Amino acid sequence: MASSRGRLRVLGIDPGLTRCGVGVVDVALDRSAVLVHVGVVRSDPAMPIEERLALIATGLRAVVDAHEPDVVAVERVFAQHNRATVMGTAQASGIALLVAGERGLAAATHTPSEVKAAITGYGNADKRQVQTMVARVLRLDELPKPADAADALALALCHAWRGAPARAAASGPLTPAQRAWADAERLARR
Repeated sequence: MASSRGRLRVLGIDPGLTRCGVGVVDVALDRSAVLVHVGVVRSDPAMPIEERLALIATGLRAVVDAHEPDVVAVERVFAQHNRATVMGTAQASGIALLVAGERGLAAATHTPSEVKAAITGYGNADKRQVQTMVARVLRLDELPKPADAADALALALCHAWRGAPARAAASGPLTPAQRAWADAERLARR
Protein backbone atom coordinates (compact mmCIF):
# COMPACT_ATOMS: atom_id res chain seq x y z
CA MET A 1 0.00 0.00 0.00
CA ALA A 2 1.61 3.25 -1.10
CA SER A 3 1.33 6.23 1.16
CA SER A 4 0.03 9.65 0.25
CA ARG A 5 3.64 10.45 -0.65
CA GLY A 6 3.30 8.12 -3.67
CA ARG A 7 5.90 5.88 -2.09
CA LEU A 8 5.93 3.26 0.61
CA ARG A 9 7.84 4.42 3.69
CA VAL A 10 9.38 1.45 5.49
CA LEU A 11 11.15 1.41 8.84
CA GLY A 12 13.62 -1.47 8.97
CA ILE A 13 14.80 -2.62 12.40
CA ASP A 14 17.81 -4.86 13.02
CA PRO A 15 17.09 -5.80 16.65
CA GLY A 16 19.83 -5.93 19.24
CA LEU A 17 20.21 -5.00 22.87
CA THR A 18 23.48 -3.08 22.58
CA ARG A 19 22.95 -1.75 19.05
CA CYS A 20 19.51 -1.75 17.44
CA GLY A 21 19.84 -0.63 13.83
CA VAL A 22 17.11 1.53 12.33
CA GLY A 23 16.68 2.59 8.72
CA VAL A 24 13.84 4.40 6.98
CA VAL A 25 13.47 4.38 3.20
CA ASP A 26 10.88 5.61 0.72
CA VAL A 27 10.37 3.09 -2.08
CA ALA A 28 8.45 3.82 -5.29
CA LEU A 29 6.46 1.31 -7.31
CA ASP A 30 9.38 0.98 -9.74
CA ARG A 31 11.50 -0.22 -6.75
CA SER A 32 13.65 2.92 -6.71
CA ALA A 33 14.47 3.96 -3.17
CA VAL A 34 15.51 7.05 -1.25
CA LEU A 35 17.17 7.16 2.16
CA VAL A 36 15.09 8.99 4.75
CA HIS A 37 16.94 8.13 7.99
CA VAL A 38 19.55 5.73 9.29
CA GLY A 39 20.87 5.27 12.79
CA VAL A 40 21.38 3.05 15.80
CA VAL A 41 19.57 2.98 19.12
CA ARG A 42 22.14 2.03 21.77
CA SER A 43 21.98 0.72 25.31
CA ASP A 44 24.78 0.07 27.78
CA PRO A 45 25.35 -3.63 28.56
CA ALA A 46 26.03 -2.68 32.20
CA MET A 47 22.45 -1.41 32.64
CA PRO A 48 19.65 -3.62 33.98
CA ILE A 49 17.72 -5.39 31.21
CA GLU A 50 14.47 -3.54 31.87
CA GLU A 51 16.24 -0.17 31.47
CA ARG A 52 17.92 -1.33 28.26
CA LEU A 53 14.61 -2.44 26.79
CA ALA A 54 12.97 0.84 27.84
CA LEU A 55 15.78 2.78 26.11
CA ILE A 56 15.28 0.79 22.92
CA ALA A 57 11.51 1.36 23.03
CA THR A 58 12.00 5.10 23.55
CA GLY A 59 14.47 5.29 20.66
CA LEU A 60 12.21 3.35 18.30
CA ARG A 61 9.17 5.46 19.24
CA ALA A 62 11.18 8.59 18.45
CA VAL A 63 12.07 7.26 14.99
CA VAL A 64 8.45 6.27 14.28
CA ASP A 65 7.15 9.65 15.45
CA ALA A 66 9.77 11.62 13.50
CA HIS A 67 9.49 9.73 10.19
CA GLU A 68 5.94 8.30 10.17
CA PRO A 69 6.58 5.00 8.36
CA ASP A 70 3.75 3.11 6.67
CA VAL A 71 5.06 -0.27 7.80
CA VAL A 72 7.79 -1.79 9.99
CA ALA A 73 10.09 -4.65 8.94
CA VAL A 74 12.02 -6.48 11.67
CA GLU A 75 14.71 -9.12 11.32
CA ARG A 76 13.25 -12.48 12.33
CA VAL A 77 15.10 -14.06 15.22
CA PHE A 78 16.87 -17.25 14.25
CA ALA A 79 18.63 -19.92 16.29
CA GLN A 80 22.22 -19.15 17.13
CA HIS A 81 24.76 -21.04 19.17
CA ASN A 82 25.07 -18.19 21.66
CA ARG A 83 21.89 -18.28 23.78
CA ALA A 84 22.58 -14.91 25.41
CA THR A 85 22.77 -13.26 21.98
CA VAL A 86 19.59 -14.87 20.68
CA MET A 87 17.71 -13.95 23.88
CA GLY A 88 18.76 -10.30 23.64
CA THR A 89 17.86 -10.21 19.95
CA ALA A 90 14.47 -11.77 20.67
CA GLN A 91 13.78 -9.26 23.44
CA ALA A 92 14.71 -6.30 21.21
CA SER A 93 12.62 -7.80 18.39
CA GLY A 94 9.63 -7.99 20.73
CA ILE A 95 10.09 -4.34 21.64
CA ALA A 96 10.20 -3.40 17.93
CA LEU A 97 6.97 -5.28 17.23
CA LEU A 98 5.36 -3.77 20.34
CA VAL A 99 6.21 -0.22 19.19
CA ALA A 100 4.72 -0.97 15.75
CA GLY A 101 1.56 -2.28 17.42
CA GLU A 102 1.32 0.74 19.72
CA ARG A 103 1.43 3.05 16.71
CA GLY A 104 -1.05 0.96 14.68
CA LEU A 105 1.56 0.04 12.07
CA ALA A 106 1.62 -3.21 10.15
CA ALA A 107 4.76 -5.19 10.93
CA ALA A 108 6.53 -8.03 9.15
CA THR A 109 9.55 -10.15 9.90
CA HIS A 110 12.17 -11.36 7.44
CA THR A 111 14.99 -13.83 7.94
CA PRO A 112 18.59 -12.73 7.35
CA SER A 113 18.84 -15.02 4.31
CA GLU A 114 15.62 -13.55 2.80
CA VAL A 115 17.07 -10.07 3.20
CA LYS A 116 20.46 -10.99 1.77
CA ALA A 117 18.84 -12.71 -1.22
CA ALA A 118 16.58 -9.71 -1.89
CA ILE A 119 19.44 -7.20 -1.69
CA THR A 120 22.37 -9.09 -3.22
CA GLY A 121 20.74 -12.01 -5.01
CA TYR A 122 22.63 -14.41 -2.72
CA GLY A 123 21.21 -15.66 0.58
CA ASN A 124 24.65 -16.23 2.10
CA ALA A 125 26.10 -12.81 1.26
CA ASP A 126 28.46 -11.31 3.82
CA LYS A 127 28.00 -8.00 5.67
CA ARG A 128 30.24 -6.09 3.25
CA GLN A 129 28.24 -7.29 0.22
CA VAL A 130 24.98 -6.20 1.87
CA GLN A 131 26.43 -2.80 2.78
CA THR A 132 27.75 -2.32 -0.76
CA MET A 133 24.41 -3.13 -2.39
CA VAL A 134 22.46 -0.96 0.05
CA ALA A 135 24.80 1.95 -0.73
CA ARG A 136 24.39 1.34 -4.46
CA VAL A 137 20.57 1.08 -4.33
CA LEU A 138 20.26 4.22 -2.19
CA ARG A 139 22.96 6.06 -4.18
CA LEU A 140 25.03 6.76 -1.07
CA ASP A 141 28.59 8.09 -1.29
CA GLU A 142 29.72 5.82 1.56
CA LEU A 143 28.79 2.41 2.90
CA PRO A 144 26.21 2.72 5.68
CA LYS A 145 27.81 2.05 9.06
CA PRO A 146 27.70 0.39 11.46
CA ALA A 147 26.59 -2.94 10.00
CA ASP A 148 23.45 -2.85 12.18
CA ALA A 149 22.31 0.32 10.40
CA ALA A 150 23.06 -1.19 6.96
CA ASP A 151 21.12 -4.32 7.93
CA ALA A 152 18.14 -2.17 8.96
CA LEU A 153 18.16 -0.43 5.58
CA ALA A 154 18.42 -3.81 3.84
CA LEU A 155 15.40 -5.05 5.82
CA ALA A 156 13.38 -2.02 4.78
CA LEU A 157 14.31 -2.47 1.12
CA CYS A 158 13.61 -6.21 1.22
CA HIS A 159 10.16 -5.63 2.66
CA ALA A 160 9.25 -2.94 0.15
CA TRP A 161 10.52 -4.93 -2.81
CA ARG A 162 8.71 -8.11 -1.78
CA GLY A 163 5.43 -6.18 -1.90
CA ALA A 164 6.20 -4.00 -4.93
CA PRO A 165 4.42 -6.14 -7.57
CA ALA A 166 1.28 -6.43 -5.43
CA ARG A 167 1.21 -2.67 -4.82
CA ALA A 168 1.83 -1.98 -8.50
CA ALA A 169 -0.94 -4.38 -9.58
CA ALA A 170 -3.36 -2.50 -7.37
CA SER A 171 -2.45 0.77 -9.05
CA GLY A 172 -2.29 -0.39 -12.69
CA PRO A 173 -0.58 -2.78 -15.11
CA LEU A 174 2.81 -4.19 -14.15
CA THR A 175 5.96 -3.19 -15.97
CA PRO A 176 8.07 -6.01 -17.46
CA ALA A 177 10.48 -5.79 -14.49
CA GLN A 178 7.61 -5.95 -11.99
CA ARG A 179 6.11 -8.97 -13.82
CA ALA A 180 9.50 -10.74 -13.72
CA TRP A 181 9.82 -10.02 -9.99
CA ALA A 182 6.27 -11.29 -9.31
CA ASP A 183 6.97 -14.46 -11.31
CA ALA A 184 10.21 -15.09 -9.42
CA GLU A 185 8.43 -14.66 -6.06
CA ARG A 186 5.66 -17.06 -7.12
CA LEU A 187 8.22 -19.71 -8.10
CA ALA A 188 10.15 -19.24 -4.84
CA ARG A 189 7.00 -19.94 -2.78
CA ARG A 190 6.44 -23.37 -4.40
